[in-house]
Amino acid sequence: MFPRPAPGRRLTLVAVLLSLLGALTTGAGAEARDPAPAPPRHPRVTHVPSAAGSATPLAGYAIQSTAKVGDSAAAVSSPGYPATGWYPAGPRSTVLAALLANGVYADPFHSTNQQRIPRADFQVPWWYRSDFTVADTGRRTRLDFSGVVSAADVYVNGHRIAAAADVTGAYTRHELDITGLVRPGTNTVAFRIRPNDPNRNLTMGWIDWIQPPPDRNMGLVRDVVVHRGGPVALGDAHVVTGLAVPSLATADLTVRATVRNDGGAPVTADVAGSVGGTRFSRAVPLAAHQTKTVVFSPGDVPGLRLASPRVWWPAGMGGQPLYRLRLTASVSGATSDTAEETFGIRDVRAPLDAHGARQYRINGRKLLIRGGGWSPDEFLRWDTAYAADRLRYALDLGLNTIRLEGHIEPDEFFDLADRYGVLTLPGWECCDKWEGQVNGSETGDKWTEADYPVAKASMAAEAARLRDHPSVISFLVGSDFAPDARIEKTYLDALRAADWPTPVVAAASDNSSPQLGRSGMKMTGPYDWVPPGYWYAKREGGATGFNSETSAGPDIPTLDTLRRMMTPAELDTLWKNPEDRQYHRSPSPVFGTLKIYDHALTGRYGAPTGLTDYVRKAQLAQYENVRAQFEAYARNATDADRPATGVVYWMFNSGWTSLHWQLTDRYLDQGGAYFGAKKANEPLHVQYSYDDRSVVVVNRRPAPASGLTARATLFDPDGRQTYDRTVTGLAVRGDGAHGTALTLPSTVPGRSSTYLLRLTLTDAGGREVSRNVYWLSTRADTLDWAHTDWYHTPTTSYADLRGLSSMARVPVAATASTRSAGGTSTTTVTVRNAGTGRTPSLLTDVHLVDAHGRPVLPVRWSDNEVGLWPGESVTLTATYRTADLHGSAPRVRVSGWNTPERTVPAT
Repeated sequence: MFPRPAPGRRLTLVAVLLSLLGALTTGAGAEARDPAPAPPRHPRVTHVPSAAGSATPLAGYAIQSTAKVGDSAAAVSSPGYPATGWYPAGPRSTVLAALLANGVYADPFHSTNQQRIPRADFQVPWWYRSDFTVADTGRRTRLDFSGVVSAADVYVNGHRIAAAADVTGAYTRHELDITGLVRPGTNTVAFRIRPNDPNRNLTMGWIDWIQPPPDRNMGLVRDVVVHRGGPVALGDAHVVTGLAVPSLATADLTVRATVRNDGGAPVTADVAGSVGGTRFSRAVPLAAHQTKTVVFSPGDVPGLRLASPRVWWPAGMGGQPLYRLRLTASVSGATSDTAEETFGIRDVRAPLDAHGARQYRINGRKLLIRGGGWSPDEFLRWDTAYAADRLRYALDLGLNTIRLEGHIEPDEFFDLADRYGVLTLPGWECCDKWEGQVNGSETGDKWTEADYPVAKASMAAEAARLRDHPSVISFLVGSDFAPDARIEKTYLDALRAADWPTPVVAAASDNSSPQLGRSGMKMTGPYDWVPPGYWYAKREGGATGFNSETSAGPDIPTLDTLRRMMTPAELDTLWKNPEDRQYHRSPSPVFGTLKIYDHALTGRYGAPTGLTDYVRKAQLAQYENVRAQFEAYARNATDADRPATGVVYWMFNSGWTSLHWQLTDRYLDQGGAYFGAKKANEPLHVQYSYDDRSVVVVNRRPAPASGLTARATLFDPDGRQTYDRTVTGLAVRGDGAHGTALTLPSTVPGRSSTYLLRLTLTDAGGREVSRNVYWLSTRADTLDWAHTDWYHTPTTSYADLRGLSSMARVPVAATASTRSAGGTSTTTVTVRNAGTGRTPSLLTDVHLVDAHGRPVLPVRWSDNEVGLWPGESVTLTATYRTADLHGSAPRVRVSGWNTPERTVPAT
């Protein structure tokens, strides 16, 4: 995450690992629901088939602290051991996740409940044991796993088969041959999991995102798979693609895999495969225990040179077709092993532009990276539906990229990203052991000789897992710091051996490494509040180059979410006491309070009069700030001088109930930050520039747009019009191009100090395609650039937006109806400013709720938080799963900055 210039500022980190587990609150309704089933009372026995090439994940575990187990490892890991009083756990589970699922502790997302969980319970190893059955021992049997946090001794049927010194690191992959130990009937696998410390282990840490989990995520967070097969095993199957750019007319496919003879006698393996309609095969002689690499290329299989290939594109630029590779190894006519891989055909380049910024190109076309930082669940509980909901939200917001700083998600995540067309930027994390060798005096132990092979094995395993996913467009081997020469070589050797196909970047910060050179990215902040105009300056975190992580810090969630996550007393403190530490912000001493944010809120909008007023001002402030961040980067993307090439909002989501760094909250509710991003990233969009008052049209669609009409109108808060101008005949090229429609005058006679700007964009047929409402001031926010630090630039005087408080209350009428089909419901809402005067309704919010007034989530709105002038109406649609109504009739709650709240039926 962000670099600090002074050593004492880095908080003590606590660990976490990847994001795989089961039981995650998606927030359908006001009560948190657990979409993954709770562990059974007794872990299921896994039935492993005999079929060659089968791969069966263990179904679950019984877990217990070694402090409570006096029996020997041989006894614990033998079939029939009673495991009395042990806790059932899912197939991917940290210790604490299992205890939460078993009701041992109260909801850790509420109030300060997590502080009451004793950390001492997790400072000793824990046992994980699981039983599986086989009908015969005629097949070879292997255990295949990664995701051990942080290390483990591994046992099968009473015998230790691997020591913790070898099974260490969250990302290292291990394949253990247990053929000689497996017997017909019940067999037992047991892991003695060591405690985790991300400052000492190459695992994961939460940095300053959230309050870290007391168990530091110790456990097994990826599947442990039992493989059955014959004498010959297939491995490392993948496809190297070469797409002709820019024509996209042909693509060369090269299939590679290893073939290993696990037997003591020579054999000949027949390796056969297919990609699409092309089939190929080869006989491979193997000596005893020999491994060979087999390669099929267009030179020997002409069908692997594709004419008119189906090319994979990010969402909004084209389709997301996928291909499948299938391989079989046979010995004497009998199947010995199988392998499958899904892949996409696309070309990724990321050269440095003339100004040293990283500029991504997909299939020959430039694109501005519009991203968000990803957080897994705090307890690494994996739920595919919840991940899919969040990725669909990313698309709904117009984002094209997700950055994963550590916490590299399981295969299902990247499968979803491939299918949805969401680009991903995975990489190692800052602020702990991963960068301990190169980060000076910040936290994270220096590396020992034992760490280099772990790092290389981690890189090799993740490279092999991610390389065929078309959504993966880079690997960031450093975050805040770039690797030194030895570490860089360790990583690059592993990446080259894996045929890594996309750019490798030295760091997410402006650093360099010996072979990779300059990163082309910057990490200049901010991470705390700055005014909207900040983003237009081409300095620090402003809209130039590639900013790998940045935002204006706090993102206060909706009142619905706040009431779920905090007590009434805590909510009182939230709006009354800016100097008080907020447990739900961060463990960091820098980000522990909301002081900077709250002072800005009061300075610009006036002091809050209560919790509801504080939250409504927060939503207004977050909408304008997030919108400005994305709009500034979009406007500057095609500049000749120091163009903007990428921006990653820090962060896209939160792994727990948070007060900062989130476009959507833990429960997937949506407020000002969400809809500000959605507005800014519209496909065809009209926007205002805070720096030069220009009104700009941005076209993210591939095709050019013409015959457009832009209109800009200024109003006082009471609705009195002070300026109006229309420009017709506008044309804008596609792929992110922009054109300036007009520039607003610097002064307007009679304009109040606080005023409103309404922008509309209509197409050649007169249909409104974009509407954007701003609240502005004749007094600009003043930034103290000379005192910029690593997390923000101070503001010495604020824009005067207090005039918004004088806006008359305006009634908004609403009618709604719902239709449902195939498990999906769509509620259509028409809202109309029913006021009799001239005052607009500002930031009019529509929330879908159940009969008890609880939000129905997740939901995707066509638009929301809109501005309406008297007599104006807009029709919005909300799409959601019918099941998330839980049998209730849908209702629609309408509120806004100056709109009385009301709820209407939506049946």
